[in-house]
Formats: sequence, C-alpha cells, structure tokens
Amino acid sequence: MPGRVVLLVSTPRVAPGLLTREAWSSLEGAYAVWARPDEPQALAVAEAGIDVATAPHEDPAALARALVAATADGDVVWVGSSDGDPGLSDAVAVEVTRLPDPPEVELLIASFDVPGARLLDVVAVMDRLRSPGGCPWDAEQTHESLVPYLLEEAHEAVEAIESGDPDHVREELGDLLLQVAFHARVAEEHPSAPFGIDDVAAGLVDKLVRRHPHVFAEVEVDSAEQVAANWDAIKAGEKQHRTHPLDGIPTALPALARADKTVGRLTKAGLAAVVDEAAAGEGIGPRLLALVLAARADGLDPEGELRATLRELHERASS
Repeated sequence: MPGRVVLLVSTPRVAPGLLTREAWSSLEGAYAVWARPDEPQALAVAEAGIDVATAPHEDPAALARALVAATADGDVVWVGSSDGDPGLSDAVAVEVTRLPDPPEVELLIASFDVPGARLLDVVAVMDRLRSPGGCPWDAEQTHESLVPYLLEEAHEAVEAIESGDPDHVREELGDLLLQVAFHARVAEEHPSAPFGIDDVAAGLVDKLVRRHPHVFAEVEVDSAEQVAANWDAIKAGEKQHRTHPLDGIPTALPALARADKTVGRLTKAGLAAVVDEAAAGEGIGPRLLALVLAARADGLDPEGELRATLRELHERASS
C-alpha cells in the first residue's frame, strides 16, 4: 500500500518552526520531506534535524507527479511555501484521480494566524509601496502631505460608526489604519530621529499599561468614574511640560468639538467662571458656547448632536 502525500500548510505570519504537534509527528515519520529552496519554514524544519530535500520540479503538475510517485516508499511531506504554492493542490488531486490505487492525500494545517497577524501584511504591503520599485505617488508623500488624508479618513470613520453599518465601519477603520501605517513607514526614513511601526505600538502598549493600574497593577477601583479620575491624574503626571490647561487641544478640531474640550479642561482647572462669562457675551459665538454648556449639562456631545441633526436634515431633503 502506498504512503501518503501530506501537504503541510502553515501561516507565514508567525515565526518559522512554530508548528503543531501533529505536524512535527508527520515530519519526523515521513520517508521524505520536500520543499522549495530557501523557504523559511523549510529552513526551520532542517535546523530541527529533519532532512529536507529540494523540490525536483517548479511546475505544479510535474511536482505533483513526483510527490505521488515518491509515496511508493512511504509518506512524503511537502513543506508549504510562503506563497501558498499556487496550483499544487489541484495538480495533486488530478494526479491521484488517474491512478487505480492512489495514495491518500492529507492537507495538514501546521500553524494558524494569531489575532493581529494580518497587521504584519499591512506593514509588508506599505513597505513594498514605499520602497524602490513600488508606487511613485506613495514614495513622494511626507507627514505634511498626508495630513489632509488623515483628517478625511478620521471623519469618514466617524460617519461610518454613526451609520450603524458594520461593513462600512470595518472598511473605514482599515483606511484609518492605513494612515497610521503610512506615517510610521515615512518616519523610518527620518535622517536623525527615525522610528517605525513597532516603536508606535510599543509606546501605545506602555501608555495603556501605565494608565490602567487597576488592570495591570494593584490599584483597586469601584467605578468607571474612578477609572477616569485615575486616568486624568496619570496623564497629568505625564504631561508636566504643559503649563496651561488648554495646552494640547488640537486647533484642527471642529469648532464644537474644540469648544467642548476647552470647556472641560477649563472647568477641571477651576476656571468655570471664565467659561460662564464668555458664554454670557453678545453675539452668535457666545450663544453657541452657551449651547455647548447646555449640552454638557445634559451629558451630550454637542458635535455628535449637530451631526445627527444634519443627517436628519439630509434625509428629509432627499425624501
């Protein structure tokens, strides 16, 4: 009875050699193990002490015939390539169907993507676009030239979330993620202070751990309000270089959102009287500020409320 053809499939998004127990057992018990030359997974298998032979053919049909023929002496394991070996599984299926006593064919999943693994693809694609031979437009971009796209994608993500359409949200979050990856890739080329996507992610992780001592340390909290208070206190300690309560509020925020943020900062700083005085002035500006105060008193987001009203107006005008 012939041996088996085992097609070993693994993800290129985890370190080579991180295979399942079943995969290692198949490799260790095989009569022959074949792979393309210089494949990372095959190199890891060889480093573990298993003989890996170079594939005798590049053409999928010829390789399939060779794999099936080799099963006359026992199991043959094919260590899948990082490109997925296009056409090989179909060619093996064609080959075994023409035989009177075909070998068993097993597709063995040797490793799986971990959550977040596809982010590696984002980084790889962005690097390809930005590198020589990639996209001329992408290669010309700077942090400054990308700012309009960052703002646009952030607003489109907000619009998608408010639409309630999960597919739309997913798509727009992807576009926003592209902007983060793009800026990080541009930053790698800075002549004196380069940084990359790993530095961005590391800084974020450090910040999240530091600002959640009730999760990652021994601090105890009883409510979301305590969490918010701790967050503000920790953030204030991190931002000691700020000398004014309004430092750090982006001037590019929409006016209502900026007003809401400004009022919140000044109120926390004990300057509510200054805010009330400004809102009591004459003119449309103070009246708008007074509406922001009214919205905050009701626990509402003034920017979101106006967006909702504008959506309703658009629907009425379109009906």
